[in-house]
Amino acid sequence: MPVLAMKSKDSCQYDLLAMGEIMLRLDPDDVRIHTARSFRVWEGGGEYNVARGLRRCFGMRTAVVTALADNAVGRLVEDLIMQGGVDVSFIRWVPFDGVGRKVRNGLNFTERGFGCRGALGVSDRGRTAVSQLKRGDIHWEEIFGRQGVRWFHTGGIFAALSESTPEVIEEAMVAARRHGTIVSYDLNYRPSLWQDIGGETKAQEVNRRLAQYVDVMLGNEEDFTACLGLDVEGLDRNLSVIDVSGFKKMIEVAARMFQNFKVIGTTLRTVRSAGINDWGAVCWAGGQFYEAPLRENLEIYDRIGGGDSFSSGLIYGFMSGCDPQTSVNYGAAHGALAMTTPGDTSMATLKEVEKLMAGGGARVVR
Repeated sequence: MPVLAMKSKDSCQYDLLAMGEIMLRLDPDDVRIHTARSFRVWEGGGEYNVARGLRRCFGMRTAVVTALADNAVGRLVEDLIMQGGVDVSFIRWVPFDGVGRKVRNGLNFTERGFGCRGALGVSDRGRTAVSQLKRGDIHWEEIFGRQGVRWFHTGGIFAALSESTPEVIEEAMVAARRHGTIVSYDLNYRPSLWQDIGGETKAQEVNRRLAQYVDVMLGNEEDFTACLGLDVEGLDRNLSVIDVSGFKKMIEVAARMFQNFKVIGTTLRTVRSAGINDWGAVCWAGGQFYEAPLRENLEIYDRIGGGDSFSSGLIYGFMSGCDPQTSVNYGAAHGALAMTTPGDTSMATLKEVEKLMAGGGARVVR
């Protein structure tokens, strides 16, 4: 019997629907944010990155629920989403007030880091259109009931944006489960998003409430401790070392606390420098643990989005009928490749992912 009972592909218009904020990422390339004179522009957002990875790398049919202020910046975000092949039918367009007093689009300034200097992200996302979404704004019955979706994905970044966004998530999850759609959630703890609204206490209140609707829970050591309060004695929550045995204990605690979890997936990372990480992943499914091969001294070009690409690879594996071991291998390989290119989103191909899974190296291809 499969770990996840999924709707058939031919019964649904979409393989996956993601919900979250999509921002413009402004990248100063090889200088610092505070010294930059020019920026490259990408689109990105934790939940969206999963949908884009599934579409561009794995060829799945994906769409995104979000909201944007209807101005030239919002239309740029839309254009970038369309370039990624993600369906934009469910974008909610909010009239722009001309200044941004009432509504605006989010910006994310990100520098990659180098050596002993870690990556830095500076968000500028107050009063964004998507943070103002409320219950009743999205017609979930139309999406999940009539059009059909196999998998719904959202996460803790969107949940942290306002008082109303967790309510929208809950409304969506309830509708998804009613129509047999798998629900995944990436805890994705960001201290900067929670610090002014109650910190970890608030994060745990919100995320524990939403966790009861989740089939597939995703996160790393810090996410599970900060968002669900699952501290395990001796486990390093600051990710300075990979502690597989300690994290397995934490996963077992999470599975007992939330018996609705069918799958728990996590990335494991040791940060040796901004450009050198050890990279691994673990998946719990059906009461068993499955580990992807540990990649030691993985060279990193841009670490942002590696976890999201892990999630899209893992989801692809399960949606394609793979066993948990193969699924976590897809996730870990895709995440590793995504961190070899700039921007939040994956530029990898399925052929490259499967080559890496098979033990292929970096010899020139020509």
